[in-house]
Amino acid sequence: MKARITLMAAMMTIVLSAAAMPFTEARNKAMFLSDKMAYELNLTGTQFDAVYEINLDYMLNLEEEADMQGFIWKIRNRDLGFVLSDAQYNQYHNSEWLYRPFTMSDEGWTLAVNERYGEGMYLMQEPEVFLSYKGGHCQTDDSFYADQQFEEPYPPKYLGQAD
Repeated sequence: MKARITLMAAMMTIVLSAAAMPFTEARNKAMFLSDKMAYELNLTGTQFDAVYEINLDYMLNLEEEADMQGFIWKIRNRDLGFVLSDAQYNQYHNSEWLYRPFTMSDEGWTLAVNERYGEGMYLMQEPEVFLSYKGGHCQTDDSFYADQQFEEPYPPKYLGQAD
């Protein structure tokens, strides 16, 4: 009986670990989402790096549909609250495709921002941490980003606006 329970526990562990998103896929999705956030929220360089890290941690911790707007999603929102200015966070919160990044369809999980932008269309260069950051700042108790300082973004320029 103990052997059967141990075997079932091992099988569950394998199934759960197989459900997690592979690193390369998570990195690409985090880059695509962060790219759109940088563009729409007018992120500074340090904000862009942090937003990419937060999005990568979020992607790496997704294991089931409930995670998309569950505990890991709440940690993502908490961490973004430390990185974004109040105006940026309000804009983020009011943007359904950024705030709730995944939708469920017959094909599985898809990035909601794909409906707004063509898949694979990048607007920014990769953040500085793209190759070096492998995940790990997602903390349940205290935010890694709580004590960091992020510069305020410049107001966006519009066509015809004088320097």
